[in-house]
Amino acid sequence: MNKSVLVLLAVLAAAGAVFAADDAKRRRPLPHNYGKVIINNFSEKAGLAPVEFDHWLHRAKFTCRLCHVDVGFAMQANGTEIKAADIMRGYYCGACHNGKLQHGDRKVFEACSKDRTDMKRCERCHSGGKDVKREYDFKSFTAKMPKERFGNGINWEQAEEEGLIKPIDFLEGVSIKKKNLANQKDFSLEPKSATMSKIIFSHKKHTIWNGCEVCHPDIFVGVKKGSTKYSMKEIAQGKFCGACHTKVAFPIADCKRCHSEPARRADSES
Repeated sequence: MNKSVLVLLAVLAAAGAVFAADDAKRRRPLPHNYGKVIINNFSEKAGLAPVEFDHWLHRAKFTCRLCHVDVGFAMQANGTEIKAADIMRGYYCGACHNGKLQHGDRKVFEACSKDRTDMKRCERCHSGGKDVKREYDFKSFTAKMPKERFGNGINWEQAEEEGLIKPIDFLEGVSIKKKNLANQKDFSLEPKSATMSKIIFSHKKHTIWNGCEVCHPDIFVGVKKGSTKYSMKEIAQGKFCGACHTKVAFPIADCKRCHSEPARRADSES
């Protein structure tokens, strides 16, 4: 294959990624709805409204690793078959929503009960299509947090760094105490398009929320730099980085958050 054809293919690939990001931008949800998951494996079959799960509230209080590794929620919406009986036995949502767990100055409410006459309890989660007043209002909850343009409009990374949120990463009786692995230094990744800045990837920033277990080996099989090959098209499809950065973490439309700096600065420190 000659050089001109290779250049053309590279340009088309980059254009496809831009169109995918642009399409995601056009369909941008309202800030409080970004990351919201509708859970409806069994709800309507049981005569209840679907569950509306607000990621923004839970990510402000718990790490992603705690929920998706220790508690065991799948990374895909409706990928975990959650039943009320499981919750009442202390699994899934019931690991926290048991009426006993103390979080800050309050106890986390008990999610499920055998008493089906208490519908207000059910509607705190099974709120799909209902005008349910929520305990936490997104606008007031995030009023003092650092802002950004995309996703929820909140820079969660900066909020954690400034101590505005302190996500819990250990749940007694569920999590296992273990030593933290040493973080690798930031490193650079070369973009396929010559028009894009190099990507600076920070293990430190990711492990605060994800540990190592969320990403390896389910999302990235290899742990050696460059061992996993992927494209912007695949990321836009929800694969690799897109497993989080098209759903909950800042979206791929925010190009400069990843394509941030020339790589020489990070590489010179190693």
